[in-house]
Amino acid sequence: MKTRIILGQFGIPELMASRNFWYMRSNFLFGSRCWMIRYSAEILLKSVSFRLFGVKCINGDSGPLENEDLLNNLLTMGVDIDMAKKRQPGVFHRMVTNEQDLKMFLLSKGASKEVIASIISRYPRAITRTAESLSKRWDLWRRIMTSDLEIVNILERSPESFFRSDNNINLENNIKFLYSVGLSRKCLCRLLANAPRTFSNSLDLNKQMVEVLQEVCLSLGHNDPTDFVRKIISKNPFILIQSTKRVKANIEFLQSTFNLNKGELLHLLCGPGAGILDLSTDYAKRNYANIKEKLFSLGCTEEEVQKFVFSYPDMIFLADKKFNDKIDCLIEEKISILQIIESPRVLDTSISTLKSRIKELVHAGYNLSVSKITLLSWSQKRYQAKLKKLSS
Repeated sequence: MKTRIILGQFGIPELMASRNFWYMRSNFLFGSRCWMIRYSAEILLKSVSFRLFGVKCINGDSGPLENEDLLNNLLTMGVDIDMAKKRQPGVFHRMVTNEQDLKMFLLSKGASKEVIASIISRYPRAITRTAESLSKRWDLWRRIMTSDLEIVNILERSPESFFRSDNNINLENNIKFLYSVGLSRKCLCRLLANAPRTFSNSLDLNKQMVEVLQEVCLSLGHNDPTDFVRKIISKNPFILIQSTKRVKANIEFLQSTFNLNKGELLHLLCGPGAGILDLSTDYAKRNYANIKEKLFSLGCTEEEVQKFVFSYPDMIFLADKKFNDKIDCLIEEKISILQIIESPRVLDTSISTLKSRIKELVHAGYNLSVSKITLLSWSQKRYQAKLKKLSS
């Protein structure tokens, strides 16, 4: 295999025309490896191309070569190389990485070696961040989180949340802005834990969403936009990573579907309806259409359907098959559709749990056809206490 080396960008094009020369080993570019070569008529070099700020190995037949030193380091650290290559293969062609700095930094913050290996396996780009950038970013996160361990736990669940961006100025500006619109430290903690991409958004994107929410607030006759924004984001931490177009479309969907006046819509948005705002509007409409069709087939009226969904809008999150299967499961157990409408939260429970609880309750002498069915959606601890009481 032979690959022509391009040296023109280093200001020595005359070498390109030389017919015979010795190219000696050099370390002038970050300890790059070169080979001694003598060749007549044209300059040939195995697997090397030069760049201004580093060296990247190029295989003339099959693309970039991998950094063997990096591979050995990561294997020693316990990194799942196969997983990492699937996630971000380009990292393994870099000649300059900071895996040792990253390891020492995270160890100093209380992360175990196993956690560090897991972080790199799932988000290899973490090893490209400098120690200075990591330290600055950590300090900014600590303005929100109360301990290093909280941050380590978030990184373990979602390494991308911390390493996706190294724009610390943008992060700092977003933190200042979100505090300025009335969000508490507790709310920002929740955003970091559940929707960390909020802080990687450009400041302008976050401002646009807040402005849209403030406009909606005023249009609905509420005179405290700060309170409205705080309630929406507290109820739905994912809203800032959605598009303003989607949020507007979902507000229109809720208003038209339930024929709400301004006060009713305001109440819905500040409460259970807030979670729907980041759904795909088509998905929400499709699921609602399925709910109507299913309940109509069981003899429900339009008014009953609206009451059912309006009382618990989370129903719209259920895909059609899951919703239909749960309804069918309850109907088969002699539970009426009117009972279900009065206790919509039972549909949050998995089918397997519904079946096992119904069986246990019937065995304990509980008549579900004439009694309340809310206990089907209770927490396991509360349900077991009730079951024990029934069985005694």
